[in-house]
Amino acid sequence: VGRHQPWAHEVFHHYRRRLGRRYGSARELEHRQSIFVHNMRYRGVTNRAAPPYTLALNHLAPPTPQELAALRPPRRSGVPNNGPPFPTELYTGLPPPESLDWRILSPPIPLPPRAVTPVKDQAVCGSCWSFATPPPMEGALFLKTGVLTPPSQQVLIDCSPPFGNYACDGAPPWRAYEWIKTPPGIASTESYGTYKGQVRNGLCHYNQSEMLAKITGYVNVTSGNITAVKAPPYKHGPVAVSPPASHKTFSFYPPGIYYEPKCGPPSNVPGMLDHAVLPPGYGVLQGETYWLIKNSWSTYWGNDGYILMAIPPNNCGVATEAPPPILA
Repeated sequence: VGRHQPWAHEVFHHYRRRLGRRYGSARELEHRQSIFVHNMRYRGVTNRAAPPYTLALNHLAPPTPQELAALRPPRRSGVPNNGPPFPTELYTGLPPPESLDWRILSPPIPLPPRAVTPVKDQAVCGSCWSFATPPPMEGALFLKTGVLTPPSQQVLIDCSPPFGNYACDGAPPWRAYEWIKTPPGIASTESYGTYKGQVRNGLCHYNQSEMLAKITGYVNVTSGNITAVKAPPYKHGPVAVSPPASHKTFSFYPPGIYYEPKCGPPSNVPGMLDHAVLPPGYGVLQGETYWLIKNSWSTYWGNDGYILMAIPPNNCGVATEAPPPILA
């Protein structure tokens, strides 16, 4: 473990003690420290270039590139979905407000605060789609009842593979909606159980009488239509979106508005999107507009699990694929 400078050794061991990381052998310990130091140097080089954000080391500093890739597997979309076009006529004359944050709702949405559940951790499993898909129904149900009921991620992982979802190997959100139309509805975390990821012999075991948030389908926002992505959160609740998350700057994002020059075409077009997240709001900071994005990589990542992503010009494809569900 002594190949690196003493200061690097000290920083790494302070880091792993703080996060409670243990490794099985001296060889693995040395390997993890080497990755950590490489990422620490990458952070320094990137920050010296003065981007609009400042990278920081987090719990993703020691994992291998292969382990990071497992967080955002190929989404296997295969065929286009069956959703009809987004009904823009329903939002004519209803411009969205300049800023909106579902975590601290206030007029013109007269509901209590905390309309978003806490940030979760998908762990080393490409199940981001199961975390991004339920919140749009959660939000719509909250608007209807005033009660925040967390839907289950695990029920999607256990029950929806016949609809083209691949559990820890990824899926596009619309395929999850195809399954949710069928029972119909989705189980709550309380009724189905907590998230475990892809477990051996995981059995689909929901109770039909306890299913929530029944939907009739979903619609397709025109790719790149930023106004259309803003409209549903204002009237119905947040929608799932699918940015590409393969850039290392995304892994080590801290506070600041994230703009990645390499995240434009062709990486922000359908077929290149490899992650699924939830934008529970948007706003303006020092004259720059941003999406407020809730990730599922734990509160150790980003700003307590959130990231501010630049809106124009559809950087990182946040407005490329957004299929809002339609509650029954």
